[in-house]
Amino acid sequence: MNKIRVLAAGSLRLVWPVLVDAFEKQHPPLTVETLFGPAGLLRQRFEQGERCDLFASANVAHPHTLLQEGNALSVSVFTSNRLCLTLLPHLKARSPLDLLSDPNLRIATSTPLSDPSGDYTWQLFDRIEQQHPEVGNGLKKRALQLVGGAQSSPVPPDEVAGCWLLKTGQADIFIGYRSYAQRVEQDRAFALVDLPESWQIRADYAFAMCEAKARPLANFLLSPRAQEILQASGFDQIRKGHPLAL
Repeated sequence: MNKIRVLAAGSLRLVWPVLVDAFEKQHPPLTVETLFGPAGLLRQRFEQGERCDLFASANVAHPHTLLQEGNALSVSVFTSNRLCLTLLPHLKARSPLDLLSDPNLRIATSTPLSDPSGDYTWQLFDRIEQQHPEVGNGLKKRALQLVGGAQSSPVPPDEVAGCWLLKTGQADIFIGYRSYAQRVEQDRAFALVDLPESWQIRADYAFAMCEAKARPLANFLLSPRAQEILQASGFDQIRKGHPLAL
């Protein structure tokens, strides 16, 4: 009765234990049990009967769908993220446009529809196409959807997807979340390159409170302490004026 079951986006895996530890210290005897995975696939599992008290997604669309279906009591945005490139150090001196335009470089992404990271990446390609005709559409054709899908090889639990793909020789560049920057930059075998602001896609994260017992955790995720933890881990502040940011 005191356990809150959470389905959470895989990109929260590194920061979530810190959040849960702070929450449990504030709210004994409540405990949190969490299953991580691509948010789109987790939503499917929930809709097929997986038990869930709180669903934490890397986008707003999946929680909002649960609300519309009558499977959630409320939805709130609690943090946000951005995209960047993870690559090998010798490539870092080149511009993002030069890197992504090079047909000799293998570009890896997450899987659209199954994982919001893939959806955001395809939005990025559309934005690039608007500014650099043929480049964005070319990226859609070249991109290797190597993680985040139902049939994708699982990323080892102690690995960051981009680093793992590069280390195992599956890609030269990975387009993923900037919240992994601290972890990536700790390893000199990899480098990180930010995208131009005019390309940038803002990834808002939202949770759906599916059962009333999750209300203490929902309130905590919006608290100054949780926001402090998220920002220290590389996530961005909640966007002011967002209709779901309480």
